[in-house]
Amino acid sequence: MKFTIDQIKAEHQKVKSGADFPKYIQGMKNLGVSKYTIYVSDGNTQYFDTDNQTLTSGKKYDELTVSENLNLDQFKTRLKLHQQGGTDYPTFCSDCAENGVEGWKMDLNAMTCTYFDKQENEILVEQIPG
Repeated sequence: MKFTIDQIKAEHQKVKSGADFPKYIQGMKNLGVSKYTIYVSDGNTQYFDTDNQTLTSGKKYDELTVSENLNLDQFKTRLKLHQQGGTDYPTFCSDCAENGVEGWKMDLNAMTCTYFDKQENEILVEQIPG
């Protein structure tokens, strides 16, 4: 494994707003992270390196209940607000849970972010600004 959870946490500390996100992604790539998946229910994140070895961060906050019912339009509205700096990360995670978003997968090679529901269906794919 080329990176540690502590190194990843150090990259997280540099992010103050959505404007810092492209630098964060570049920092993650520099560490050797090729992709990662975040689970909204407790913030656990699984990181993959270029050899597909994995590390997990473990639970980051108290359990959120992810709705069984996907509300994609409301989620897109809340996502846009978050991307514009209108909500903090904990609020965004709550918004995901309320609207049936189980988590998201970041692919740092394809530069995509794919949101998925409780059945692991891909519900929205966005390009990562770089």
